[in-house]
Amino acid sequence: MERSRRNPARIFWTLIAVVVGTDVITKWLAVQALSPSHLSHRVLGDVVRFTLVYNRGAAFGLDLGQFSRWIFLALTLIALAVLWRLYRRTAPGESLRAVAIGLVCGGAVGNLIDRVRSPMGVVDFLDIGIGTKRWPTFNVADVAVSIGALLLAWVLWGDDEREPAPSSPPVAHPAEPSRGA
Repeated sequence: MERSRRNPARIFWTLIAVVVGTDVITKWLAVQALSPSHLSHRVLGDVVRFTLVYNRGAAFGLDLGQFSRWIFLALTLIALAVLWRLYRRTAPGESLRAVAIGLVCGGAVGNLIDRVRSPMGVVDFLDIGIGTKRWPTFNVADVAVSIGALLLAWVLWGDDEREPAPSSPPVAHPAEPSRGA
């Protein structure tokens, strides 16, 4: 019984450590091997390339001006607080929920490290597309956040499906007054 109670915690913390570790190492390698920025290195033809870019904004290059770094740093901290509350409500045996939250938290922490460490922005280097039709450049943390968020949405949707709908008492309708014939 004790083992099953620790299961979500083990999954959650292990995933955070793996995602953050992998993200930090791959970003360091990208900076070392792919400099200067914006120079593409083909991996699988033109479909998969490594291209070093620094993203001062958020996903898909969303930029809020000179305060983007601080705004997205604060939003990340708020998101981590919300995710922490979700994790704390994870019951023993809810492994999929722990995986989802662990992936999102690990990715958020990975990108948060970049935001705190450098005013240049988050290191992105995975460049996928065909010719000029390219997905915005991303990193390992972004992959973890995306997969984790989709999985979390699915898990939470499943939770809603399993919860019985609140029953409401039958509505009493007063009898219609009879109309004399």
